[in-house]
Amino acid sequence: MDALAPSAQTGRPHEIVWPARQTLPLVFASPHSGSDYSPEFLAASCLDPLSLRQSEDSFVNEIFGCAPEMGAPLIHALFPRAFVDPNREPYELDPAVFKDKLPPYANTRSPRVAAGLGTIARVVASGANIYKDKLTLAEGLERIRSCYWPYHESLRMLVQQTKEQFGCCILIDCHSMPSASKLGQGRGAVNRTAFVLGDCHGSSCAAVVTDTVERILHRKGYQVARNSPYAGGFVTRHYGKPETGIHSLQIEINRQIYMDETRMERRPALRALAQDMRDVVAALGSLQQGRLRPNGR
Repeated sequence: MDALAPSAQTGRPHEIVWPARQTLPLVFASPHSGSDYSPEFLAASCLDPLSLRQSEDSFVNEIFGCAPEMGAPLIHALFPRAFVDPNREPYELDPAVFKDKLPPYANTRSPRVAAGLGTIARVVASGANIYKDKLTLAEGLERIRSCYWPYHESLRMLVQQTKEQFGCCILIDCHSMPSASKLGQGRGAVNRTAFVLGDCHGSSCAAVVTDTVERILHRKGYQVARNSPYAGGFVTRHYGKPETGIHSLQIEINRQIYMDETRMERRPALRALAQDMRDVVAALGSLQQGRLRPNGR
């Protein structure tokens, strides 16, 4: 069987960085910044490690690393997105990935599965196939059991504890996007948009949350788009229920700002970007909590 999970090496599938004391009604999550590739997974892939990493949101957990010292917890996956994707439904499974017939509860027809980017991805972000051979269903289900569910159990705990303490919670789901993305004009064009804010077209968080982040980023000179082409993934849709006091916003950052996308290496600008995120955290933390609680209480 393939490796159970990178947790077999690290002892855990994800990490929570706790504040000394939580003073802000915020939770930050980075589901795609994991880079713990097991030897077994690498051996099963027809891609080299650098190609596999094209699906990562590399260093995003570092960009938002200020959150714990400012009073908000940060959770980030240690397993890589190419191994299992926690920003999908638990069983968005691609029949082309598996040797076995899939169970009836599997969602095999989602747009993500059609693109090869289901819970167990068939391709990396570039479109290259990941595997030499098909997986057994048992392998896929073990990855979901050992990596996906523990991540969401911890995320759910953080969101619930935050809501219980403050009466509301803002979950920021942190991601990155390649510069040659869908926002570029024409084939191979470079995306000049620095940030895309996804609030599921206004349904996953109160408008003041998205407006606040957009205002801070504009003030710093960044070009910002809303909901196109990234309106929010499973985490944003699943957790964001403003009517209950839980708000979720997805933030996508253009990788060209802070990293060499070919070598997958940090650029010096990462430090300045991380400093700018301090102002985003501070602005969100200063929002009047009464505006975020159910019925404005």
